[in-house]
Amino acid sequence: MSTFEPPAETLADVVLVDYGLGNLRSATRGLERAGASVEITDDPEAFAAADGVVLPGVGAFREGMENAGPLREALTDHAEAGRPLFGICLGMQMLLTSSEEADHEGEGEVTGLDLIPGTNVRFEVDRKVPHMGWNELEVARDHPLVDGVEGEYAYFVHSYYAEPDDANAVVATADYGVDFPAVVANEAGNVFGTQFHPEKSGETGLRILRNFVEYCAER
Repeated sequence: MSTFEPPAETLADVVLVDYGLGNLRSATRGLERAGASVEITDDPEAFAAADGVVLPGVGAFREGMENAGPLREALTDHAEAGRPLFGICLGMQMLLTSSEEADHEGEGEVTGLDLIPGTNVRFEVDRKVPHMGWNELEVARDHPLVDGVEGEYAYFVHSYYAEPDDANAVVATADYGVDFPAVVANEAGNVFGTQFHPEKSGETGLRILRNFVEYCAER
């Protein structure tokens, strides 16, 4: 039985970006349980009216950036205004500058949102890739998103992981033959992402989503 108690009232209005590659249904359910009113949209004008924006994502880096291309300016403006932007899985990788994935697939260089400078690299480990399953989170530094999740487990599905230029961008790590960033954030703290899927990570994921919603409500 779940011990997570949804709030009695809506805490924040959140936009879930629909650019064709997101796990929108389960992300919406998770955010609503965490206390958010959720609008699914690809209208950049909706970003300005929201307390926070969530950029979900499942799939390849190139396809993600191409699909989200018309929204690049709006996402960047939202982030640079100091407002909360939360990337999930591919959405987190898109917050960085580049990814080895495009080169690996023979598609050339693709530029990410560059809100957290760095690149995404492929696992080079003696283990099955993609990495799929539950891994323990080790919090590296304080950030509102990871309050109360030290030592908890989250669900990952990925072949690439973030390597930020600034080591301080790493908020939490997990281990899969190598310690890799599980949560990253920019210097200002308002742009952040999880490599794992909080909407598929049970109580831990709900805590992450509640932390996000409360962060949005306080901004």
